[in-house]
Amino acid sequence: MTITIFITLFPVLNIISGEVQSYWEQPFAQPYFDNSTKREVTATVGQSALLHCRVRNLGDRAVSWIRKRDLHILTVGILTYTNDQRFQSLHTEGSDEWTLRITSPQPRDSGTYECQVSTEPKISQAFRLNVVVSKAKILGNSELFIKSGSDINLTCVALQSPAPPSFIYWYKGGRVVNYSQRGGISVLTERQTKTSKLVIARAMPSDSGNYTCSPSSSDSASVVVHVINGEQPAAMQHGNSSANSVLINNRSFSHRGHGPLDRWLAYLGGSKNLILSLASTGLCWLVKSISSPLGGSGR
Repeated sequence: MTITIFITLFPVLNIISGEVQSYWEQPFAQPYFDNSTKREVTATVGQSALLHCRVRNLGDRAVSWIRKRDLHILTVGILTYTNDQRFQSLHTEGSDEWTLRITSPQPRDSGTYECQVSTEPKISQAFRLNVVVSKAKILGNSELFIKSGSDINLTCVALQSPAPPSFIYWYKGGRVVNYSQRGGISVLTERQTKTSKLVIARAMPSDSGNYTCSPSSSDSASVVVHVINGEQPAAMQHGNSSANSVLINNRSFSHRGHGPLDRWLAYLGGSKNLILSLASTGLCWLVKSISSPLGGSGR
């Protein structure tokens, strides 16, 4: 006697709170975004920008990256769908992360990018990219006068740098001064505060020149340093903003007020090697000679 048993296969059912749901209709089976990733990213010009999108339960769906401003499809899966080869999708087999890498980003690349999953309807997550130009700044005036025998003290800051620079080099002309054989030179770089301090002890006239601060990922900044013989060049470098200071033949004079300086300088006619510093404007002039109190030549 033969007994035939018929087995009917039904979709797996799950009873939740009295409701019958298909396994594939359950929320945890659908793709969703892991919101732990950083949604706003700042990158500097020339340094690769990375946007990390993490998708759980992706299954056989595809992940695309889209530029929001023109709805241009940049990548699908790991394939690039744009002629701009700076855009690339990075993905490791078995991982949930899909990363858009932009090589050598420019300010024009700033904007919103969407990580999109090919569900029905589609789901997407927006990321904001800010591309900035990082610039170095040397604190103080762009031209300094230092007394011979005093210390040259320069401080450089890397502005708008999202990450600490790998290094900050100091140059005098085209030569790195960090490792100069002169002696008496110290450089203190604090990566976390993005600052570097250059100190040259007991400055000599030969230390005069153009000093440049050059962080690894920032535009450089320069300052011109003049080392001179004189009693009070500090008054010229750090003078009161309400006064104009003058050093003539190793003697310091001060002029306060807002009147024209030409009449005041008439009293100083005939002097040689006149250095005039206008602290209120940051201008420094080297007046080589004033031939007469009323109309001499000088500049």
